Amino acid sequence: MSHMENASTLAVAWWKSSRSDTGAQCVEFGVVDHETVAVRDSKDPSGPALLLSREQVAGLVAAVREGRFGHGL
Repeated sequence: MSHMENASTLAVAWWKSSRSDTGAQCVEFGVVDHETVAVRDSKDPSGPALLLSREQVAGLVAAVREGRFGHGL
């Protein structure tokens, strides 16, 4: 895992989870390349982005679904 200081400099199409409401607490994902996905806070598009492997994203989504962070999907 690595990161970028300014997510807006990434040449990606960002999207929110289909489970996100129109409120303020969302994360956005963008495919950087075949192996890397960027994750950023939708409220701060020029803020930092985590750069994760597809495997790491799958693990993160699974952990959220299982409620490991206090809120399941």
